[in-house]
Amino acid sequence: MSALYGGSGEASNYEYVIARVASRRAALFDADDYRKLVRMGTGEIARFMEESEYEAEMNALGARYSGVDLIEYALNRNLAKHFNDLLRWADGRLYDYIARYLRKFDAWNVKTALRGIYSDAGADAIQSDYIRAGEFDDDLLDQLSTLDTVPAAVELLESTMFGDGLEAALEDHEETGLLVPLENAVDRAFFEDIDEGLPSRERAGRATELYLDFITTEIDFRNVRNALRLARSGAGMDPAAYYIDGGTLFSPDELNQLVNNTDQLIEHIRESSYGEDLSDALDELADADSLIDFEHALDTALLEFADTLANRYPVSVLPVLSYVLAKEREVDNVRAVARGREAGLDPDEIETELVIQ
Repeated sequence: MSALYGGSGEASNYEYVIARVASRRAALFDADDYRKLVRMGTGEIARFMEESEYEAEMNALGARYSGVDLIEYALNRNLAKHFNDLLRWADGRLYDYIARYLRKFDAWNVKTALRGIYSDAGADAIQSDYIRAGEFDDDLLDQLSTLDTVPAAVELLESTMFGDGLEAALEDHEETGLLVPLENAVDRAFFEDIDEGLPSRERAGRATELYLDFITTEIDFRNVRNALRLARSGAGMDPAAYYIDGGTLFSPDELNQLVNNTDQLIEHIRESSYGEDLSDALDELADADSLIDFEHALDTALLEFADTLANRYPVSVLPVLSYVLAKEREVDNVRAVARGREAGLDPDEIETELVIQ
C-alpha cells in the first residue's frame, strides 16, 4: 500500500511515523490497569507509574513533588514528550497536519489559565495542569498563570490566535459570570484556524481530505457538547450563537432545537453518516443518566469513531490523530483516578469518571 503525500515539497513519511505510533499505542493503559489503579492509594499509583512508561518522568520529578502533584506533573510532561516526538518524527505535509492539530494544547492551556484565574487557584495549580505541547512558549504560559483577573488574561492574549474571539466574548462573560463564552471562543478560534491555508475539500488531495474529515467529526462532537452545556447552564444563552462552523451534523438552528430533547438529538446522530459506526456508542448515550454521563459517552463515541477511521485508512494521518486522542484520554483517566483517591472516593465512584474503550 503506497503512502499518501501532502503535495509539493518534502514527502510525508507515513509508514515510519505510524509504526512508531503503533508501538506507543500498545503501551497505553488498558481496562485491567484501570481496575487496579482505582483501588490504589496515591502512593501506590505513583509506584505503579514508576514501573510503566511514565518511569522517566516520575524519577525526574520525584525529588520535587509527591502525591497527586507528582502524578499530575509526570502525566503532563509525558504527554508533551510524546506529542513533541510526533513532530520530531514527521516530515512534509504530515508534520504540518500534526502541528496544526497540536495547537489544541494552546487552546487547552488558555482555558486552564482562565479557569484557574477565575477560581483563584494560583499560579502553581495552573501550571500543574498545563500541557506544553502546543506553540505557546514557556514565558507566555508562565506569565498567564500569574495574572489576577480574567480581563488581564484576555489582554495578554490579544496578539494570539485567540485574541479577537476572547475580546468579543468578554462582555458575555462579565454579564453571566460564566466561563462558557470564553471557553467556547477559544475552541472556535482553534477550529477556525486549523484548516487555514489548506486547499478546499473540492480541491484537496486524499491526504488533506482525510485530515479534514477527522476535524469535521471533532467539530460535530464539540458542537453537541457545547450546546448541551449552554442549554443546561441556566444563563439563557443561545446555543446557536456559540456554534462552531465546519461540522456537517447540524445547522445552528437544528442544534438549537435538539439540545433540549436528548432522544431527538440521539436519533438525529443515529440517522446521520455517523450512525452505523456509532451504533453501540449511541446506545450508551441513550442510557446516560446525567450530563456528565452523556459527555463521557460522547468522548467514547469520538474515540471509537477515530479508531474506525484509522483502521479504514491505515496509511494516513488518521492513526496518528487517533493516538493523540487516546493518549489524552489516558492522562485524563489517570488524573481522575489520582484526584478521586485523594478525595476519598470509592472505586465505583471513580470508575464512573473514566472513559475506557
